[in-house]
Amino acid sequence: MSMFSQLLRFARMVVQNVMSQLTQQVNVIEDQAMSPMRNMIQEVVNGVWIGEGANAFVEEVSSLFIPGIGRVAETINIVNSNLQHAIDVLEQADQQVTSLVNSLGDLFDGIY
Repeated sequence: MSMFSQLLRFARMVVQNVMSQLTQQVNVIEDQAMSPMRNMIQEVVNGVWIGEGANAFVEEVSSLFIPGIGRVAETINIVNSNLQHAIDVLEQADQQVTSLVNSLGDLFDGIY
């Protein structure tokens, strides 16, 4: 295995580790931010807190916080998808280069 292939394999492992950590962060966002806020909204809507303050809280959380956190999670997922695409492109390029080099080597072997 060439040094480049080993380096590519190492880089892929590092990127996959980063992707795994990003996925874990999306889960943390859901578990520790989104779910508790949704539960609080539900409790307020069910009457645990009433009045203008309660209405303002529900409105702010529903219109700002939850969509904002959703955009963060979506951005992380997009980054993950883009990283996976980059890995795929690098692996495909490595395979194509390896194939071309092997073909060139076969051509030179045929000449000499």
